[in-house]
Amino acid sequence: MTTDPARRPTNPHRHDRGCLRIVLAAPLTLLTLIAAYFCRLAMTIRPSGSWDDDAYGGIVLSCVVTLAAAGSAVVLWVLPSVRRVMGWGWIAPAVVLGVAAAVRWAVAAG
Repeated sequence: MTTDPARRPTNPHRHDRGCLRIVLAAPLTLLTLIAAYFCRLAMTIRPSGSWDDDAYGGIVLSCVVTLAAAGSAVVLWVLPSVRRVMGWGWIAPAVVLGVAAAVRWAVAAG
């Protein structure tokens, strides 16, 4: 008995996984882009001196928004149904941006 590849039963969940990946990629990508924008903003703000409270406030606010967006992406990814479909590559950029924002916040506060 030979098995013809054309006659093999297809995996019915394979199509569903592709659709689910597309649906879940949108919020993960959007949250990562928001985190990237505000992380870049936090990195490019340069205070004029130790008296420049507005610049330090902008850095802190940008870091908070970055951490909130990256944290939201991580919380979404931690859900078991999402983790099954989306690999580490989808969440790694958000984690890196969150760590960079936390370091920038610590340096700006210090």
